[in-house]
Order: sequence, then C-alpha cells, then structure tokens
Amino acid sequence: MIKRLLLGAALLCAAQLSLALSPYTHASKLPAAELPAQLSQVEKKLQAEGFSVLGQHLPKGVAGRASLVVADPAMLAAIRASGPSSSIVAAAIRVGVDSEGNVSYMNPDYWYRAYLRGKFAVSQEAVKSVQQRLVKALGEGTGFGGDVPQAELTDYRYMFGMERFDSANSELASYASFDEALKAVKDNLAKGVGDTRQVYEVVMPDKKMAVFGVAMNSSSDGEGWWVNKIGTDHPAALPYELFIVDNKVYALYARYRIALAWPALGMGQFMTIINAPEAIRTTMVRLATAGK
Repeated sequence: MIKRLLLGAALLCAAQLSLALSPYTHASKLPAAELPAQLSQVEKKLQAEGFSVLGQHLPKGVAGRASLVVADPAMLAAIRASGPSSSIVAAAIRVGVDSEGNVSYMNPDYWYRAYLRGKFAVSQEAVKSVQQRLVKALGEGTGFGGDVPQAELTDYRYMFGMERFDSANSELASYASFDEALKAVKDNLAKGVGDTRQVYEVVMPDKKMAVFGVAMNSSSDGEGWWVNKIGTDHPAALPYELFIVDNKVYALYARYRIALAWPALGMGQFMTIINAPEAIRTTMVRLATAGK
C-alpha cells in the first residue's frame, strides 16, 4: 500500500514537472566564426524554412551576444485575426547567437502562452508550425532558462504583488487615433530619442496595431548594465517590445517582462537591478510621448 502511494506521488510529481515550460531551447552549435557571419548562417537557415527576417540586435555593452528577429506568415495571420489586440506583441520570433557559436531560440509554447493569453488556443496550429520549423532549421536540444508551470503563463507574474501582462503601468501614452500614435513612435525612433534604436517593426494599419523592437543603448540606464548583472546567456530575450493597440502605446512593465524572460532568477538577483523597471519605462515613455 505504501509503495503504491509513493509511486502515485512520484507519478504526480513527474506529471506536474512535464507541464512546466522553459523560455528557451538550445539549438545546434555553429562552427567558429565572427558573430556577423554566424548571424548570416542562422538567417539563411531560417529563411529556408519560410521565416522572414525583421532585424538583428547586438545589445550595446553585452559583448559577443546578438539576436536575430524573424516573423512567420501563419503566426502573423493568427495575430491579425485577433486584432486590434495586445496579441501584436507576439509578432516577433527571437533567436539568440553568441560569439562561441552557441544558438538558442525562444520556446514558442512558452512565449505564445504568455503573450497571446486567451488567444493561444485558437492559434495553436500556427504555434506548432513555428516550433516544428525552428527545430528543422536550427535543431533542438534541451530547454533552459528556468521552468514555469504551463497553466501559470497565461496570467504570469513572478511573485505576489508584481505586475502581470495587462498591468496598468504598461500603458505609456494615448492619442486621438492609431495614426497619430504610430507617427509619434516612428518619429521618435527615427530620432533615437532616449538613446534608442529601432530593431524591427510589424505594422498592421488595417487592424490598428503595431509592434517595434527597441534597442536601449544608454551606457547609464540602457539594457547593457542590467543584462550583464542578471546573465547574458539569454540573448533570445531581447530586444524589448513597444507596441500600439488602437490609439494607445504600451510596453510591458519590466517586473513582468524581465521576470518572464529570466524566470529562474532569485529575488536577490532582481534586487541588483531594482532601478531597471522604472529606467526602462522612462525610456519607453519618451519614445511614446516626445514631441506630443
């Protein structure tokens, strides 16, 4: 009887563990080469599987790390079908590369559950297709970066009292129309407001939604200082997103966005970047509102 109970408990624990997801997947390693050449190799592999390249991101101050950002037509169609909605933040697929030839990519099952939330179920075919073609293009190793129970991702937060996806402080600015909001953001990115640079954009004007990948390059409060403190082995975590839905501009608050991208961090590590969430929000607010 006791053995049966212990076996049942072990099976239950195993089942619960199997429902935990990691944010990233190791891919096949590349031969030694300069980082730009490695990015070019990855780009060609992804294009061969039907992905379109949106941009490259080499975070300033984070040595030997880069991400390649691509999009998938079926996933964009699923996002378009949900619009206008915050699902637009899920438009980009991020692949990380480092100077040693290590490649990793965001786990679609993890990130789409968090970003699509209630829209995830109707997008599962597109999610599976993205996963299968990432594996075909880049290979599939072990997951890494932490484990979050699958059921928690739709309404994820790192701990009690911290922000979720739809927290009020993710809203940055409001305009009279989508067109006005889009113009303000594009103008500010073109000017490099807040020492930023546009990495990519996906704009769906008919659905009144858009998303931009933003490089934050300030040596004092850009992404370099906080990424180096919490770990540079997640290059597929970046770039950070700024997005527009209808007439409002948003950026996911960093106590949510950083925690989602680095879920294995301890509270002590988070305390070393305690100023990062507001620094990021300040930069994003400037992009959303400068010149209003």
